[in-house]
Amino acid sequence: MSRLQATVLVVDDEPFNLEIIEEYLDGEGYELFTAVDGLDAWTQLDNEPDKFDVILLDRMMPKLDGMEVLGKIKNHRKLKSTPVILQTAKASQQNIIEGMNSGAYYYLTKPFDDEMLRSIVRTAIEDKIRYDLLTSELEESVRGLAMMQEAYFEFRTIDEANDLAKVLANACAYPNRAVTGISELLINAVEHGNLEICYEDKSRLVAKDDWKDEVKRRLQSPEYKDRKVLVWFQRQNSMNTILIEDEGCGFEWQNYLELDPQRAFDSHGRGIAMAKMISVDEINFQGCGNKVELIIQGSKT
Repeated sequence: MSRLQATVLVVDDEPFNLEIIEEYLDGEGYELFTAVDGLDAWTQLDNEPDKFDVILLDRMMPKLDGMEVLGKIKNHRKLKSTPVILQTAKASQQNIIEGMNSGAYYYLTKPFDDEMLRSIVRTAIEDKIRYDLLTSELEESVRGLAMMQEAYFEFRTIDEANDLAKVLANACAYPNRAVTGISELLINAVEHGNLEICYEDKSRLVAKDDWKDEVKRRLQSPEYKDRKVLVWFQRQNSMNTILIEDEGCGFEWQNYLELDPQRAFDSHGRGIAMAKMISVDEINFQGCGNKVELIIQGSKT
């Protein structure tokens, strides 16, 4: 199992919970820091906003509760993209929806399951690494993209999906906002479209940290190796339209347009809803789901 280098802040007012989390994450390669309440957490975050890659945040705490800390994080210029895993003994649908709407897209319920804890933390860190990589390279080789009116692309792999996402995002007025949503839908066309990795398969693969190996295997297999994702870009006035079509059999896309409390504790399955919430203005799936239209308002002038 590969190890990720990351710095994790664990926030909980119960010493026993801090000990359990530290024990479960021991050996994963993370540098762990702790905070004993919300005020302690916010002091550390505000003093060093670039320090942490992921935050495990208890919901019920003295001084500042988890939701108050979450609100401060999401309103902070540097901290707002840092993934927050909300840990709570409260698992009601209303509480989950409240947390999701406030920007906590990852959830853990108490008492902790060691495998789920490691899986969720690893997923959040991988998402942060991907976001940082995408946004750090946005300004490379972008002159002239503001003049692009129409374009057509073909690609096969997830690396190519991320490269293309940066190109398309740079044609938009706010590349940092658009790039993650575009990337999410392009990657979805590869893994769930052309490679036909279903939701249950990905849950199993993520838990075992075998997802990347399985993607590589399917990309090389005779059944899938010739499949391509087709992408059309068009600008009309200040509206950018991106049409993505894969060669798979589609999926039940209706279930993934909104953040679903029933999947809040899963290690994946939130990407399309997050893209709709924070990255693109409209997501319109067509037919069986192997074709999707993204609409992003605003273009570089």
